[in-house]
Amino acid sequence: MNPTVARLTVRGLLGRRRGVLLLVVPALLLLLAVLVRVANGKDQDIAVQVLGTLALGTLVPLLGLIAGTGAISSEIDDGSIVYLLAKPQPRWKIIVTKLVVAVGCTTAFAALPTFLAGLILYGTTDGLAIGYGLGALVAGAAYSAVFLLLGVATRHAVVVGLMYSLIWESLVGNFVHGARTLSVQQWGLSLAKAVAEPGVITADVSLSVAVPLLLLVTLAATAFASVRLAGLTLAGEE
Repeated sequence: MNPTVARLTVRGLLGRRRGVLLLVVPALLLLLAVLVRVANGKDQDIAVQVLGTLALGTLVPLLGLIAGTGAISSEIDDGSIVYLLAKPQPRWKIIVTKLVVAVGCTTAFAALPTFLAGLILYGTTDGLAIGYGLGALVAGAAYSAVFLLLGVATRHAVVVGLMYSLIWESLVGNFVHGARTLSVQQWGLSLAKAVAEPGVITADVSLSVAVPLLLLVTLAATAFASVRLAGLTLAGEE
């Protein structure tokens, strides 16, 4: 961890329009949870639908995209990354620091609101809230790593990330059964299912598959982002 890099990354994420989105999106989820609870009372099916589809299926990847790409892509676009790379420090440390900040953002603005929405909708019964909260936490970490890699690899990281979320996670992942094994959303659901009471949450990927894939994707994306950042440094020096 580099405190200076972390401070600059936090300032970049929270001090621009991204900061507004990071606050508004989870606020809308919590508002919807309140309205649904008032209108329908304590209903397990509705709670699962809201938390699984809206929170874990939409909120988490969206905020992971905002935090992951925003942690570094803006610095690459405006050229300020040159000043950061000029410092004598390992490139992997820069990436890891930015990833920690991005994961912190998804935890604060995606996982925690998901947990709170679960409490509003269904209380502490059946472990529903904590299950979806933990599922959002691990899925948010994986999304942050993947989208951080995109932020280093392409100037169109947001567009590519949206296409991935909308086409693969939402469309292909929901309608093509075999593709769900490679869905971050399904990995999060697998953990949520393991934490909640049996039969409350369903997932198409077993926990023994989901956990290794979550770790593999997160670590691989971090490693490739570090290599890519080092490549950018060499290109700049040439």
